[in-house]
Amino acid sequence: MPRYFIEISYKGTAYFGFQVQKNANSIQAEIEKALSVFFKKSFSLTGSSRTDAGVHALQNYFHFDTEEPLFNQGINPINSDEVRAVYNLNAILPLDIVIKRIFRVEDDFHCRFDAVSRQYKYFIFGEKNPFLQDRAFYYPYKIDINRLNEAAEMVLLSKDFTTFSKRNTQVKHFLCDIKKSFWIEENDMLVYSVESNRFLRGMVKGLVGTMLRIATHKISLEEFNQIIQDKDCRKADFSVPSHGLFLIKVTYDRI
Repeated sequence: MPRYFIEISYKGTAYFGFQVQKNANSIQAEIEKALSVFFKKSFSLTGSSRTDAGVHALQNYFHFDTEEPLFNQGINPINSDEVRAVYNLNAILPLDIVIKRIFRVEDDFHCRFDAVSRQYKYFIFGEKNPFLQDRAFYYPYKIDINRLNEAAEMVLLSKDFTTFSKRNTQVKHFLCDIKKSFWIEENDMLVYSVESNRFLRGMVKGLVGTMLRIATHKISLEEFNQIIQDKDCRKADFSVPSHGLFLIKVTYDRI
């Protein structure tokens, strides 16, 4: 069956996460609704990366299968039919969800399992700013960025992130291959950038919240390392708000 990828971006404030949920609106539900209106048929979407309630994405993907090709095109090229479909679907969708493109891929190409890595960023600002209020975490306290980066380097040395996974998550293991982990100052904000082959439920928020305790001298680097080693999610701090978190990029070898 022909398979298509949908590249999307969205502001997650109004949604209870990425995937369809009972009695709660989601990014997936809105896109499936728009597809059914435009193509006059229903599609079942598979997501590349789950994002929690309130989390934003600059890039994320779904894939879906069809009985017949949607457009007269081969693998990957963009044509006028696709452009028109994207335009009309965006007219149907709410303003806080955007489809960037729809394109055909190989029939066995899976948007979740074939992803090489995901990159997230968490944004913090220290001076009150109404234009950042729903897209970054207002944290008006003195932060030691050097200590943050020392903690971020410790993250690179770890493989088991059981401590930073919320409970009631359906995963077979808690191993993640962190490729990048660092803090920078950017556009009057403090930004944590992390890239990995996979992320656990609540993982980035847990890392950020716990590292902020180091940056404000509430715990030491040695204690942070012990928290990682203890593999106990009760010792991590997941309290930072979701609206500061963005899924920046999902990387594939074949796109």
